[in-house]
Amino acid sequence: MASNLLATLSIVLIVLPTVAMATEYIVGDQAGWTVNFDYQAWAKDKVFRVGDKLVFKYAAGAHNVFKVNGTAFQNCEKPPLNEALTSGDDTIVLATPGRKWYICGVAMHCKLAGQKLAITVLPQVEAPAPSIAPSTHYAMTTSSSKKAKFRSTLWW
Repeated sequence: MASNLLATLSIVLIVLPTVAMATEYIVGDQAGWTVNFDYQAWAKDKVFRVGDKLVFKYAAGAHNVFKVNGTAFQNCEKPPLNEALTSGDDTIVLATPGRKWYICGVAMHCKLAGQKLAITVLPQVEAPAPSIAPSTHYAMTTSSSKKAKFRSTLWW
């Protein structure tokens, strides 16, 4: 019973900090995903990590989101239309570290209105291993000669 509780507690202590540390970023904050907004300035002071989420909010039909490579980002080249995110409330989980590029593929929003975002995703922060200091518990036992003996048990 106690070992099951200890195992469960250990799992929670390892997993919880990882989940708690993930951040959800609304791209563009209150402005959302729109034209004529400086997304590089918006991203400049943010630290993106594996496990974080980008949420692109916009009026459905007015914009879309494409994940592209660096060359397509620079040239505002949109991939095939079936690769577009179009809901107006699109969430992308940052699953791997490295450079990530996103553009709007509607009309000339990327090329003429700067609707594009480039970020660097860092590895996930490893949660520190839980440190459970050993404690010593003393128990009194008696032997057949009725003399009290002390036994110490080290708990990890």
